[in-house]
Amino acid sequence: MQTWSLVSICVLLAIIARWGVSLNSYSGAGKPPMFGDYEAQRHWQEVTYNLPIQEWYFNTTNNDLNYWGLDYPPLTAYHSWICAYIAKTINPEWVELHKSRGYESTQHKLFMRMTVLVADLLIYIPAVVLYCLYLTDGSSKKKVSIMFCFLLYPGLILIDYGHFQYNGVSLGFALWGILALGLGWDVLGSMAFSLALNYKQMELYHALPFFCYLLGKCIKTGLIGRGLFLLVRIGVTVLATFALCWLPFLAEPSQAMQVVRRIFPVARGLFEVTYSSLNQRFTKKPHLPIKSLRFLRSDIFSEKPNFMVFHCFEH
Repeated sequence: MQTWSLVSICVLLAIIARWGVSLNSYSGAGKPPMFGDYEAQRHWQEVTYNLPIQEWYFNTTNNDLNYWGLDYPPLTAYHSWICAYIAKTINPEWVELHKSRGYESTQHKLFMRMTVLVADLLIYIPAVVLYCLYLTDGSSKKKVSIMFCFLLYPGLILIDYGHFQYNGVSLGFALWGILALGLGWDVLGSMAFSLALNYKQMELYHALPFFCYLLGKCIKTGLIGRGLFLLVRIGVTVLATFALCWLPFLAEPSQAMQVVRRIFPVARGLFEVTYSSLNQRFTKKPHLPIKSLRFLRSDIFSEKPNFMVFHCFEH
């Protein structure tokens, strides 16, 4: 009972800290023509609500890709679409095609901030709580202390609630994957991390430890027998998860290729990703985009998942 009381206090403090930061302004506020990442997320809601799915990633008269064009995987687009339907119900002006560009109001800011908080409450925070309770060693107080550090990590709070992003969603899916692997549910862990990859391509930073751990477990179990069966199950799970996420774009090869080109802008020389990342890494502004995650050590012959801290930068 005492442990759960401390957990409740940690979660409550995490919510208060997040909401307190979110009441302040965001980078790009009142600064046309781009208005910052806040406007990017709002614009994606506008696009996904008003345009057919086949146009989400294409440059058209109604979708100017030079103005915050979608450049994240399909799961992010679906998330924007869900948020857009809620926004439309509250105030249609928030997602009105073309006319809502650069829309700013106190009510809309509260709505957008709330979408980040709800996503954290549904995905990231439960994953942190369960990970700390079931996969960390030590006393209950030590587990709660680790949870406290997780939930009040300033880098993630500042970038998601001060700047404006949904990094908690992709990190939450990845952490659910770690939790599942730690409990021996390798197939569920593979599915969870596949969802993380389909939400933000930056989760590729964490792909190698997942791959090495799972491959190592299959090899150690025996590639002739149970290990091979596990490898096949993991492979089928990953392919099925990706296929479901990408299903609307698989009807025509050109659709899928356009999504890939937007996610990995090699044809544009990676300029957008490189410039924005370097710009924010070396800027003197306080919203340095750092995120942290306790993650699997990439030890291919590890008998059980080991954890270490990975620090990643994200634009």
